[in-house]
Amino acid sequence: MVNDRRAAIKKLKKLVFAPKAEIETFRQKIEDEFTEVFLPNRVELEEKMIGGIPCAILSPTIYASERVMIYIHGGSFIGGSRASWRSFCASLANATSTKIVLPEIRLAPKFPYPAALDDIKNVFKILYAEETDILIGADGSGASIAMGLVLSLKDKPRQRIKEIVLFSPWLDFSDDAPIFKEKKLKDEVITADAIRRTGNMYTYSSNLTNPLVSPIYMQPSMMEDFPEIYIQMGEKEIIMSEVERFCNLLRQNNVKYTLDVEPGMMHMFQMADEYLNEAHLAIERIGKHIRLHNRDDEEVFSNNENSTMQKNQNKQGN
Repeated sequence: MVNDRRAAIKKLKKLVFAPKAEIETFRQKIEDEFTEVFLPNRVELEEKMIGGIPCAILSPTIYASERVMIYIHGGSFIGGSRASWRSFCASLANATSTKIVLPEIRLAPKFPYPAALDDIKNVFKILYAEETDILIGADGSGASIAMGLVLSLKDKPRQRIKEIVLFSPWLDFSDDAPIFKEKKLKDEVITADAIRRTGNMYTYSSNLTNPLVSPIYMQPSMMEDFPEIYIQMGEKEIIMSEVERFCNLLRQNNVKYTLDVEPGMMHMFQMADEYLNEAHLAIERIGKHIRLHNRDDEEVFSNNENSTMQKNQNKQGN
């Protein structure tokens, strides 16, 4: 495979709500670019209402029967859908041997905070009752919603979440975010102005320091019994320093994490896998991590022919 960086960047820019973009045009570009009729890796698609929320259920050929991932798509809070993210999530489901639930969250500005967070809470309540291990996945603006979910949970519900997987997470929308003050930062896909505009369309200005919106403002008391976090991103992202600050916060409060940075890559490079070999390798790394990391004992896997297999799972520390 020959990498085509220019084509990858052109595609990925459609994920970011540029300052001069119109909402409906932005949304349509995402749907046109990322919606695929046929899913990769023989992943099966089922549409189902969960907690009153339309969801795509993505089941790979072989998956852990006692594990499910809720995935919150990015799209700058105002774009994206279960249709436009299902191909990416199908690849993730296959790599991680995990069934993925992809909810159709309500979008800003018509449905501002906390509408999307409430949608995810409703899905979580149903899956929590099924007594399976739950993973939370998200990318970009979806990371804010994912972290908001976990921060809003306590005790047993929070303990049910085995790990959080974040791709290129947006973690600080406040006016004090360093990326809004540093003039020399450059990024091939996103801009500081785009992130600022996104935050202002998602919620009102005085709420931008709410940890359920900007997780960088989490307090120590909020991080007790917090799930481990796996973050994957590109080296060239404007949000690198922000993510490093977030990791420092996790470390200071004894929250285990992994920061996986792909050299030379841009924002959400994983969603341009037809142009970048690094995208395939990155998803494979996450798959290996999830398969080996999320159960301490033997895990039963299921496939479409109802056969089973067992794999030993090794717990690795931070």
